[in-house]
Amino acid sequence: MAAAAEALKTGPLARVKEEFGGKDKLVDKIVGALDSGDESKDELRKRLLGVSNTKLIRLFSVATKTKQAGGHDKLVASTAEKLNRGKDKDFVAKLDSYSDGRLLDVLGAAERRNGAAKLKTDGAKAPVARAARAPKPAAPKAAPKAQKPAAKKAAGKKPAKKKR
Repeated sequence: MAAAAEALKTGPLARVKEEFGGKDKLVDKIVGALDSGDESKDELRKRLLGVSNTKLIRLFSVATKTKQAGGHDKLVASTAEKLNRGKDKDFVAKLDSYSDGRLLDVLGAAERRNGAAKLKTDGAKAPVARAARAPKPAAPKAAPKAQKPAAKKAAGKKPAKKKR
């Protein structure tokens, strides 16, 4: 927890220098972890050197988590299973079109949702009932205003102007 709080205090450049030893080394690690597809490793490296440090840190964390999960296909399968939609072929095909970052976000949300549901069903921690509020006291009713006599009302008014 202290490391996370400290990481929030430092900026992206300081984090890159501290954790990876510089932008070049971070880009090399990302190039090694990513599947470059049609692009050569040199072109990918050149392109990543122009990206901001914040995006590089996020990209590195996504790439390592995807590698730990076993790749894009296994990430898709585990996400579908967590959502209880593993047999739905159309849904799995839709998940396959998602990026790795988006898949990790959906998977994390599903795990949190399942964890919260598990807590409720286990009964390990019963929800704390809120104390009932005391009813508000009724405000005293104001005495009705005494009506003015009609003569005073008429006397106080200005006469209507006549139209010419």
